[in-house]
Amino acid sequence: MSSAYNARHRAVTARRVALGTLAAGAVTGAVALFGTASPAQAAVNWDAIAQCESGGNWHINTGNGYYGGLQFSQSTWEGYGGTKYAARADLATRGEQIAVAEKVLDGQGIGAWPTCGKKAGSTASTSTGKSSTSTGKSSTSTRDKERGSTSTTRTAPSSGGHTYVVKPGDTLSEIAEAHHVDGGWRALYERNERVVGDDPGLILPGQRLAL
Repeated sequence: MSSAYNARHRAVTARRVALGTLAAGAVTGAVALFGTASPAQAAVNWDAIAQCESGGNWHINTGNGYYGGLQFSQSTWEGYGGTKYAARADLATRGEQIAVAEKVLDGQGIGAWPTCGKKAGSTASTSTGKSSTSTGKSSTSTRDKERGSTSTTRTAPSSGGHTYVVKPGDTLSEIAEAHHVDGGWRALYERNERVVGDDPGLILPGQRLAL
Protein backbone atom coordinates (compact mmCIF):
# COMPACT_ATOMS: atom_id res chain seq x y z
CA MET A 1 0.00 0.00 0.00
CA SER A 2 2.74 2.37 0.97
CA SER A 3 4.83 1.54 -2.08
CA ALA A 4 1.83 2.06 -4.40
CA TYR A 5 1.12 5.48 -2.87
CA ASN A 6 4.73 6.51 -3.24
CA ALA A 7 4.70 5.41 -6.85
CA ARG A 8 1.61 7.48 -7.61
CA HIS A 9 3.13 10.46 -5.74
CA ARG A 10 6.28 10.21 -7.78
CA ALA A 11 4.28 10.03 -10.99
CA VAL A 12 2.24 13.15 -10.13
CA THR A 13 5.39 15.00 -9.10
CA ALA A 14 7.12 14.07 -12.35
CA ARG A 15 4.13 15.33 -14.36
CA ARG A 16 4.15 18.63 -12.44
CA VAL A 17 7.88 19.04 -13.06
CA ALA A 18 7.33 18.38 -16.76
CA LEU A 19 4.50 20.89 -16.95
CA GLY A 20 6.63 23.46 -15.11
CA THR A 21 9.42 22.94 -17.60
CA LEU A 22 7.04 23.41 -20.51
CA ALA A 23 5.67 26.63 -18.97
CA ALA A 24 9.16 28.00 -18.42
CA GLY A 25 10.03 27.12 -21.99
CA ALA A 26 6.96 28.96 -23.25
CA VAL A 27 7.93 32.09 -21.32
CA THR A 28 11.48 31.88 -22.63
CA GLY A 29 10.17 31.50 -26.16
CA ALA A 30 7.91 34.53 -25.75
CA VAL A 31 10.81 36.63 -24.51
CA ALA A 32 12.93 35.48 -27.43
CA LEU A 33 10.12 36.28 -29.85
CA PHE A 34 9.00 39.65 -28.51
CA GLY A 35 12.02 40.84 -26.54
CA THR A 36 12.11 42.13 -23.01
CA ALA A 37 9.89 45.01 -22.08
CA SER A 38 11.51 48.41 -21.71
CA PRO A 39 10.14 51.56 -20.07
CA ALA A 40 8.20 53.63 -22.56
CA GLN A 41 9.90 56.83 -23.55
CA ALA A 42 7.95 59.91 -22.67
CA ALA A 43 6.27 61.31 -25.74
CA VAL A 44 7.86 64.47 -27.08
CA ASN A 45 5.53 67.33 -27.92
CA TRP A 46 7.07 68.28 -31.25
CA ASP A 47 4.38 70.90 -31.87
CA ALA A 48 5.42 72.69 -28.67
CA ILE A 49 9.06 72.66 -29.78
CA ALA A 50 8.10 73.91 -33.23
CA GLN A 51 6.00 76.67 -31.68
CA CYS A 52 9.04 77.74 -29.68
CA GLU A 53 11.57 77.37 -32.50
CA SER A 54 9.65 78.79 -35.44
CA GLY A 55 6.28 80.05 -34.27
CA GLY A 56 4.79 76.75 -35.45
CA ASN A 57 5.66 77.39 -39.11
CA TRP A 58 6.79 74.02 -40.47
CA HIS A 59 7.91 75.51 -43.78
CA ILE A 60 9.86 78.52 -42.52
CA ASN A 61 13.10 79.55 -44.17
CA THR A 62 14.35 82.94 -43.01
CA GLY A 63 17.80 82.49 -44.53
CA ASN A 64 19.51 82.08 -41.17
CA GLY A 65 20.84 78.58 -41.92
CA TYR A 66 18.07 76.75 -40.03
CA TYR A 67 15.03 75.30 -41.72
CA GLY A 68 11.54 74.06 -40.99
CA GLY A 69 9.41 73.94 -37.89
CA LEU A 70 12.14 72.38 -35.75
CA GLN A 71 14.92 74.55 -37.21
CA PHE A 72 17.24 71.87 -38.58
CA SER A 73 20.66 72.89 -39.80
CA GLN A 74 21.36 71.53 -43.26
CA SER A 75 24.14 69.27 -41.97
CA THR A 76 21.83 67.74 -39.35
CA TRP A 77 19.05 67.27 -41.88
CA GLU A 78 21.41 65.47 -44.25
CA GLY A 79 23.21 63.54 -41.51
CA TYR A 80 20.01 62.00 -40.18
CA GLY A 81 18.58 61.02 -43.54
CA GLY A 82 16.26 63.94 -44.14
CA THR A 83 17.16 64.24 -47.80
CA LYS A 84 15.20 61.10 -48.56
CA TYR A 85 12.13 63.28 -47.93
CA ALA A 86 13.24 66.66 -49.27
CA ALA A 87 16.39 68.64 -50.03
CA ARG A 88 15.81 70.87 -46.96
CA ALA A 89 13.66 70.53 -43.87
CA ASP A 90 11.37 73.42 -44.79
CA LEU A 91 10.43 71.58 -47.97
CA ALA A 92 9.35 68.45 -46.07
CA THR A 93 6.02 67.79 -44.40
CA ARG A 94 5.44 68.10 -40.67
CA GLY A 95 5.42 64.31 -40.34
CA GLU A 96 8.66 63.92 -42.26
CA GLN A 97 10.38 66.56 -40.13
CA ILE A 98 9.21 64.79 -36.98
CA ALA A 99 10.50 61.46 -38.32
CA VAL A 100 13.97 62.98 -38.72
CA ALA A 101 13.67 64.70 -35.33
CA GLU A 102 13.05 61.32 -33.69
CA LYS A 103 16.36 60.12 -35.12
CA VAL A 104 18.12 63.23 -33.85
CA LEU A 105 16.51 62.65 -30.44
CA ASP A 106 17.88 59.11 -30.37
CA GLY A 107 21.33 60.29 -31.39
CA GLN A 108 21.72 63.53 -29.44
CA GLY A 109 18.93 63.65 -26.91
CA ILE A 110 16.55 66.53 -26.32
CA GLY A 111 19.60 68.77 -25.84
CA ALA A 112 19.73 69.10 -29.62
CA TRP A 113 17.12 71.81 -28.97
CA PRO A 114 18.85 73.42 -25.96
CA THR A 115 16.23 76.10 -25.28
CA CYS A 116 13.02 74.86 -26.84
CA GLY A 117 13.63 71.24 -25.88
CA LYS A 118 12.55 72.21 -22.37
CA LYS A 119 9.06 72.59 -23.78
CA ALA A 120 9.09 69.06 -25.18
CA GLY A 121 6.58 67.72 -22.71
CA SER A 122 4.31 70.71 -22.47
CA THR A 123 1.97 72.64 -24.69
CA ALA A 124 2.64 76.22 -25.65
CA SER A 125 1.38 78.77 -23.17
CA THR A 126 1.27 82.54 -23.07
CA SER A 127 0.07 82.87 -19.47
CA THR A 128 3.43 82.58 -17.71
CA GLY A 129 4.97 85.82 -18.89
CA LYS A 130 7.71 83.77 -20.59
CA SER A 131 7.85 83.40 -24.32
CA SER A 132 5.92 80.45 -25.66
CA THR A 133 7.45 80.98 -29.06
CA SER A 134 10.94 81.62 -30.25
CA THR A 135 11.59 84.18 -32.91
CA GLY A 136 13.83 83.52 -35.86
CA LYS A 137 17.49 84.37 -35.71
CA SER A 138 19.08 87.38 -37.35
CA SER A 139 19.86 86.67 -40.97
CA THR A 140 20.95 88.14 -44.24
CA SER A 141 18.03 86.76 -46.21
CA THR A 142 16.40 88.44 -49.16
CA ARG A 143 13.87 89.94 -46.76
CA ASP A 144 16.74 91.84 -45.15
CA LYS A 145 17.54 93.39 -48.49
CA GLU A 146 13.91 94.28 -49.10
CA ARG A 147 13.80 96.14 -45.82
CA GLY A 148 16.93 98.05 -46.81
CA SER A 149 20.18 98.74 -45.09
CA THR A 150 18.77 101.68 -43.14
CA SER A 151 16.82 99.29 -40.93
CA THR A 152 19.99 98.38 -39.07
CA THR A 153 20.47 101.94 -37.86
CA ARG A 154 16.97 102.67 -36.62
CA THR A 155 16.61 103.02 -32.87
CA ALA A 156 13.64 102.71 -30.58
CA PRO A 157 12.18 105.75 -28.83
CA SER A 158 13.88 106.35 -25.52
CA SER A 159 11.94 104.84 -22.65
CA GLY A 160 14.20 106.26 -19.99
CA GLY A 161 15.83 102.86 -19.52
CA HIS A 162 18.62 100.83 -20.99
CA THR A 163 19.12 99.92 -24.62
CA TYR A 164 20.67 96.96 -26.36
CA VAL A 165 22.39 96.70 -29.75
CA VAL A 166 21.45 93.56 -31.66
CA LYS A 167 24.30 91.17 -32.44
CA PRO A 168 24.42 88.43 -35.10
CA GLY A 169 22.44 85.39 -33.99
CA ASP A 170 20.32 87.28 -31.44
CA THR A 171 16.59 86.67 -31.05
CA LEU A 172 14.06 88.77 -29.18
CA SER A 173 13.34 85.90 -26.82
CA GLU A 174 17.03 85.48 -25.92
CA ILE A 175 17.48 89.22 -25.39
CA ALA A 176 14.35 89.44 -23.24
CA GLU A 177 15.46 86.51 -21.11
CA ALA A 178 19.03 87.73 -20.71
CA HIS A 179 17.90 91.20 -19.62
CA HIS A 180 14.89 90.05 -17.58
CA VAL A 181 12.39 92.04 -19.61
CA ASP A 182 8.96 91.98 -17.96
CA GLY A 183 6.48 90.36 -20.32
CA GLY A 184 9.17 88.52 -22.27
CA TRP A 185 9.88 88.95 -25.95
CA ARG A 186 6.33 90.05 -26.75
CA ALA A 187 6.69 93.12 -24.54
CA LEU A 188 10.14 93.76 -25.99
CA TYR A 189 8.74 93.57 -29.51
CA GLU A 190 5.84 95.90 -28.74
CA ARG A 191 8.30 98.38 -27.30
CA ASN A 192 10.48 98.23 -30.40
CA GLU A 193 8.01 97.50 -33.17
CA ARG A 194 8.97 100.65 -35.07
CA VAL A 195 12.58 99.42 -35.17
CA VAL A 196 11.96 95.73 -35.78
CA GLY A 197 9.11 96.04 -38.26
CA ASP A 198 6.27 93.65 -38.92
CA ASP A 199 8.22 90.42 -38.34
CA PRO A 200 9.44 89.85 -34.76
CA GLY A 201 11.36 86.85 -36.03
CA LEU A 202 13.67 89.02 -38.09
CA ILE A 203 15.94 91.37 -36.18
CA LEU A 204 19.14 92.73 -37.65
CA PRO A 205 22.59 93.29 -36.20
CA GLY A 206 23.08 96.93 -35.33
CA GLN A 207 19.48 97.66 -34.36
CA ARG A 208 19.24 99.42 -30.99
CA LEU A 209 16.37 98.17 -28.84
CA ALA A 210 14.84 99.76 -25.79
CA LEU A 211 14.82 97.23 -22.92
